[in-house]
Amino acid sequence: MQEKISARPEVRVLSRSVAVLFLILMCLARPSAAKPTVDFDPKVDFSKFKTFTFIGGVENLVMLQIDPDLLYTRIHRAVVRELEKKGLHEVPLNQNPDLVVRFWVSPESRVNVASMGNWTPYAPYITGEWAATYNSVSSANAKFGTLILDLIDSKTKSLAWRLYLGRKVTELEKEWKKDEDEISEGFKSFPPSDKEKSDKHR
Repeated sequence: MQEKISARPEVRVLSRSVAVLFLILMCLARPSAAKPTVDFDPKVDFSKFKTFTFIGGVENLVMLQIDPDLLYTRIHRAVVRELEKKGLHEVPLNQNPDLVVRFWVSPESRVNVASMGNWTPYAPYITGEWAATYNSVSSANAKFGTLILDLIDSKTKSLAWRLYLGRKVTELEKEWKKDEDEISEGFKSFPPSDKEKSDKHR
């Protein structure tokens, strides 16, 4: 009868250590999807932006089980606060602002973004150079939904800067304080530094 050979003590210790390390990494990896992510066009001269207008959300956001007016008011207030810290000031749309600020939500259940609301005259900007980050964040936040803030150059109608927040956006009352903190965190990278632009170019 063949004698059963047990694992050596050092092998058992190593196996337990690897298992513990794996669990720690899994725990750390999960919240990362909810952190704010910033994308931007490194070719843009952000110093030229002095004024902005907040135009609100894509119209089909009213399909979400939230109060669209409350969402508009809270995001508007947060955006004005952060951009004014950077020296920009809000003006009406008819005064030809340098930036147009828009928000939209990519819900938990996947939708055809191309048909989600009226994007005119500004596209959704999810193809070309913007596709990689959009696809990456959308995949990471599949269980949350993604609140997206766009800063669009009104003269060229091109996207200049974008902030992604992965969160339970349908639970506005419960989650808003976290969203507001992450908006502030994201705007620390506006405008992007020369180093960030250089890294982005590479």
